[in-house]
Amino acid sequence: QLQFVESGGGLVQPGGSLRLSCAASEFTLSYYAIGWFRQAPGKEREGVSCISSNGGSINYVDSVKGRFTISRDNAKNTVYLQMDSLKPEDTAVYYCAADLDCGLGPIDENEYDYWGQGTQVTVSA
Repeated sequence: QLQFVESGGGLVQPGGSLRLSCAASEFTLSYYAIGWFRQAPGKEREGVSCISSNGGSINYVDSVKGRFTISRDNAKNTVYLQMDSLKPEDTAVYYCAADLDCGLGPIDENEYDYWGQGTQVTVSA
């Protein structure tokens, strides 16, 4: 089954940084727009950011604008999420998934496929 593998999560203090990676070993990631999502305990999964297949279109949820940066290296078949100035409310399991496009509207998980197992991000003092 085609699936992504997320990595790079961990425990970090408020104000710290982490870089998440989303890799695909069984298919060519460069064909797809990639979205990052997160799910905190007791909350619904939330779209955080997405990037189009060629990197020309990028979108962020308002709560992470100016702090998170999405990028991709198609040669390495990997998409990254650089997270700076982390806050306790960023604590969640982070997932990546694929879609055909990354638009400017809400990042809707129902439009995405090939979900990975997620990586835990905990922001705590």
